[in-house]
Amino acid sequence: MLFTRRLMLGLAMAGSMAGALAVPAMAEGPTEIDLFFPVPVDGKLARDMGTLIKEFNETHPAIKATAVYTGSYDDTLIKTRAAIKAGKPPSAVIMSANFLLDMQIENELTNLDPLIAADGTTKDQFLGQFFPALQGNAVINRSVYGVPFHNSTPLLYINADKAKEAGLDPSRPPQTWAELTDWAKKLTKREGDKVTQWGIAIPCAYDYCGWMMETLTMTNGGRYYNEEFGGEVYYDTPSMLGALTWWNDLVYKHKVHAPGATPGPAVSTSFISGNAAMMMLSTGSLTYVRDNAKFNYKVAFIPRNVRNAVPIGGASLIVPAGLEAEKQKAAWTLIKWMTSPEKSAWWSRATGYFAPNMAAYKTADMVDFLNKNPDAKTAVEQLDVAKPWFATYKTVPVRKNLEDEVMLVLNGKKQPKEALVAAQKAADETLKPYNAETSLKLP
Repeated sequence: MLFTRRLMLGLAMAGSMAGALAVPAMAEGPTEIDLFFPVPVDGKLARDMGTLIKEFNETHPAIKATAVYTGSYDDTLIKTRAAIKAGKPPSAVIMSANFLLDMQIENELTNLDPLIAADGTTKDQFLGQFFPALQGNAVINRSVYGVPFHNSTPLLYINADKAKEAGLDPSRPPQTWAELTDWAKKLTKREGDKVTQWGIAIPCAYDYCGWMMETLTMTNGGRYYNEEFGGEVYYDTPSMLGALTWWNDLVYKHKVHAPGATPGPAVSTSFISGNAAMMMLSTGSLTYVRDNAKFNYKVAFIPRNVRNAVPIGGASLIVPAGLEAEKQKAAWTLIKWMTSPEKSAWWSRATGYFAPNMAAYKTADMVDFLNKNPDAKTAVEQLDVAKPWFATYKTVPVRKNLEDEVMLVLNGKKQPKEALVAAQKAADETLKPYNAETSLKLP
């Protein structure tokens, strides 16, 4: 009897289990991921991002991505680091490309090599999609840590109507610093002691100011930093001294540039309003200028003093460290989609940034767009003389060591040589701990 009761109980339990297995499992919801994104330039980038993510979610029902606006590039770095430290990292971030080295040093990035390999491709094949000039900020110690998303070079913007009024030919823009100085003098207008139109405007605020100093230093034959090692910057050098002196001369000697340190949005506003006849600004502002300028304009390469050269700007897509596998995989799906030829081309047309994926320029929509808007070709053509954006240990503090001093110069409170000596000293102090653990740590 005992055996019979146990047998019946066992059969009943087995039946219950079989019944449970026969009931369809509740479908799991989509993998939810966050994308941190900054808005570093003028325009409607936040709205465009909403459009992009909406399309991704509609075409990828297994993933639900949420775009989270995080402010400037610097703000985005701060918020990403805080989230990582709190154990709640976002799944993907549009991160300023020159922050990647610093983040890798601090173990805050996911090495993307395994994700690339899991797709059955090689690093060389994967990186081969993108313009070679962009790879310097994406690859660290031979591994991929970032995927180029929206990138830029600085451009010279010219109010073509005002140039013609001054007897200048906008189809033959200035090629050298000397020519640019001459153009700026002819384009500056005064009523007595009051300037009613500045010849040139160059932005100087945190982040933009460092990029502009790198631009001018490179066109003066110099290097901003050691591209092979994150512990050295070259602030107190003849090439940077010449660059800052020329910028200072535009303000206080030639008086064709407004005094003071002017943020990027104020520079573009000045140009759009006609208060400045030329400006140096990112190609990321090109769509904003195209949509808002009530005059004919031209864009051109940054003029040189010694050589044609510009730094890459803009951002890469990264996967922060500390993500669970499911979210990491979903983030990688999003990143590949956003950097595909079609989406890369769409983003370029919407924002003004050039498309990092070379195949974007072969898509039918992009070919048609460039035929109608040839000004969008200039930044891409300038890639032939482009090099990586500066990247060091403690990138932001080291950059601000220089920017603080440049702002003092443009505000008339310091001379260029004095400022650069101080900037070098401060940067060397900031870099000291890293150098102590690397280049100065001897066997």
